[in-house]
Amino acid sequence: MSRISPSPPRWAQAYGSTHRAYRRRPRRTGVLSRAQKEQQVAELREKFARATCVYVADYRGIGVQSANQLRRRIRKEGDGDYEYRVAKNSVVRRAVTDTPVAELAESFAGPTAVAISYGDSVGLAKILVDFAKDHEVFELRAGLLDGRAIDASEIGTLATLPSLDELRAMLLGLVQAPATKLVRLVSEPGAQIARVLSARGSEED
Repeated sequence: MSRISPSPPRWAQAYGSTHRAYRRRPRRTGVLSRAQKEQQVAELREKFARATCVYVADYRGIGVQSANQLRRRIRKEGDGDYEYRVAKNSVVRRAVTDTPVAELAESFAGPTAVAISYGDSVGLAKILVDFAKDHEVFELRAGLLDGRAIDASEIGTLATLPSLDELRAMLLGLVQAPATKLVRLVSEPGAQIARVLSARGSEED
């Protein structure tokens, strides 16, 4: 009686192996090729050149769901001006070489996340500080604002300031308040005249 050879598993078929001693699956090492590293370095360098501020954080212990929530909030509130990246420290260190962000080189150790703003610095600081309050393992290390290095406490202070949107709303309120008063003052004499005429009409009746 002939012995029937078992069918190879799907992964073996996908790699074109029909031998009983199936080929071993290729291992995913997660190691970037030199070309990939160079591309990431170039991308980060370009982003740092455009940034108005850069914040560095330790994301150790942050779950995938929480990290995704942070990314979504940054994407939503930033409207294209905020970005959150996780990259290898060796890549980030190369990207900041000969740039103002090089002042933060010592902060690139361990699990590192980089938050970048191309516009409002305060708004992004608020998001990160709020997230850190709800996730104690999320640690803000340092930042770079207008070419000056700042520490975690200064980022916290920055987060207490009005954001750009809040400042715009405040400014609009200041501009609108006198205009409202002016309209009321201008319309008040007309209202007074109307009331006087109405009263006189009632007396004549």
